[in-house]
Amino acid sequence: MKFSVMAWSKGGARAGVLQVGSCSIDTPALLINTRKGLPAFISPDLLSSLPTPDSRLLQFSPFHFSEGISMKTISDLGGLHQMIGLHDHVFSAVPRDPILSIPNYQSSNTLGASFETPYGRLLINPQKYMEMIFALKPNMWATLADEVPSWVTEKRNRASVDRTLRWLDDCLKSSFANNTGEAVFGTIVGGSKIEERKRCAQEVSKRKVSGFCLGGFGLGECMDERPSILSAITEILPDDKPRQICGLGLPEEVLQGVAAGVDLFDSTYIYHLTLGGFALTFPLEEIGRHGNDYQLCDTTGGDSTKINLKATIYRKDTSPIIEGCKCYTCQNHTKAYINHLFNVHEMLAQILLEIHNTHHYIGFFHAIREAIKGGTFEEFCRNFVEKRRDHILTVALNA
Repeated sequence: MKFSVMAWSKGGARAGVLQVGSCSIDTPALLINTRKGLPAFISPDLLSSLPTPDSRLLQFSPFHFSEGISMKTISDLGGLHQMIGLHDHVFSAVPRDPILSIPNYQSSNTLGASFETPYGRLLINPQKYMEMIFALKPNMWATLADEVPSWVTEKRNRASVDRTLRWLDDCLKSSFANNTGEAVFGTIVGGSKIEERKRCAQEVSKRKVSGFCLGGFGLGECMDERPSILSAITEILPDDKPRQICGLGLPEEVLQGVAAGVDLFDSTYIYHLTLGGFALTFPLEEIGRHGNDYQLCDTTGGDSTKINLKATIYRKDTSPIIEGCKCYTCQNHTKAYINHLFNVHEMLAQILLEIHNTHHYIGFFHAIREAIKGGTFEEFCRNFVEKRRDHILTVALNA
């Protein structure tokens, strides 16, 4: 794995290139969350309809494979790429399932981390975790961590940093480590305590890792305090290694992470939007370029960034979700058809909606990169956040 920074903004945001094997990805980029290696609703044949190479980054939790097919069988098949047949995609493994599983900090102990999974609670130690990584053979993987919410005591938070560093060393010293590739992302924890975050970042930076995973976010920290925490971490980290984060999904949260110099983000936002019947609609071209001309779509049941396709207003709407959108859904189907699919409880509704939302959010990241390269990232953020906030306030006052 190779990573290089190509452009910086005034505030610290950066645009780079991540090279993994033959796949070259521009960053900041989206890691598409998967269930056992595939997105929740997109089949492999439709996955190819998404923009490439931006859609080649897939993220999964090894614990999804804790039941069913054995790790030995997966290893004998040649790993996750061979089993699923997505040979040209990049798989990133993270312990925490950012969609469903939140680490249970009360059950974590010196032996390992406790995770709630679809198959029950698992206590995973570094050795067991490395066995999973060895069998699945991802391109990139984050080390095991003891993530805690922001409200834990200072003593518990300090213990989580100590355990995470110890587990990092255990993962790197494991007998499986030499056969899992070089793309190891050391996990940084510390809750909302800046000093603990700094301590963890400094220690992880001393280890032989290829990148960094900023863990413990999206677990109760205040959105207003997050920028200072992120900046305190990234200021310590070397510039020549990529940084990924779990737990920041909303567009405003992504912009916070990008502003602090984070490169890779999960796609939990897309998953939850799709389940709720929401389609992303915010204009990509106008943000940061023509702030005064920012056009709000019909937002019945939504806000300035999305619409609710379950709303009755779309029952006879024969237009695509977004005019001119190049995604498979907008090129072939209408709002009325997707509304009908939701009404009759057809899973095709989620399939078509996830294709559109993923396509659109990839476009959002493309717009972010262009803003960084063009020196307008700060204006980009300001226009996006202010317009959405003003619209939500207007809707609330008129309710």
